[in-house]
Amino acid sequence: MTPERPEGERTGAFIVTREHRRFTEFAEAVRKHRYIGVCHGPAGVGKTLSARRHARWDAAEPLLADWGRPADRPSVYAALARARSVFYTPTVGVTLRELKQDLPRLLARTDRLIDEHLQGEDVLIARRRVELMIVDEAERLSMPTLEYLRDLYDREGIGVILIGMPGIELRLSRYPQLFSRVGFAHTYRPLRSEELTFVLTRRWRQLGLDLDEADFTDLQAVAAIVRITGGNFRLVHRLFVQIARVMRINGLNAVTEDVVEAARSVLVIGAT
Repeated sequence: MTPERPEGERTGAFIVTREHRRFTEFAEAVRKHRYIGVCHGPAGVGKTLSARRHARWDAAEPLLADWGRPADRPSVYAALARARSVFYTPTVGVTLRELKQDLPRLLARTDRLIDEHLQGEDVLIARRRVELMIVDEAERLSMPTLEYLRDLYDREGIGVILIGMPGIELRLSRYPQLFSRVGFAHTYRPLRSEELTFVLTRRWRQLGLDLDEADFTDLQAVAAIVRITGGNFRLVHRLFVQIARVMRINGLNAVTEDVVEAARSVLVIGAT
């Protein structure tokens, strides 16, 4: 498990988009029907953000990582009881031994916190409380670890979501025993134009400005942002970090096309 990351440190404040709602519907379907689901999409579109949000993981992860330390966080217990989910990111080169240690421990600890919310600390857990396990960066899983994940899925009777880049569904199709259990596939797409406008309106406000669609200067800046980011959620955040920096250094009070291009010039933008 990784240390707690304050919300917004790398991605900005969470914004509920249509793609996040689509992911939530997909996750709930996998949880309800106890299938294996595959979620794929380009880097930076928001797959991990949506998954962590769905599992309430930003709040829950520190408690699960610092197990054994006194903690009275009833709001976190209640959130986990609603989500009934765990979120797991395998390390690079994850081994079968590591997976066998991490996943049962993660499930057991989350069960315990949910049980405390539902029945109290002294009640023995009689059944699995977690109903959905989300595994990010699924490309890191080898054939033995995928086989263990399938076995865990069969024995525990919980839904599983594997998140990865486009093409991961083709890789998984090489493992018939696992792939035959895939009941849902979900494509996480970049922000569309109307959603991107909504996100940009929020970004303008964070700079203390109002995005005016009747202002030609604002429209030019928006068009430049759309062209540069292609609706990539992560890239939008990175670009606005630099936009704020350019405006601060130069004492500007408006986002213009020139400001956007200046911010773009200091970014390293690869394939998304």
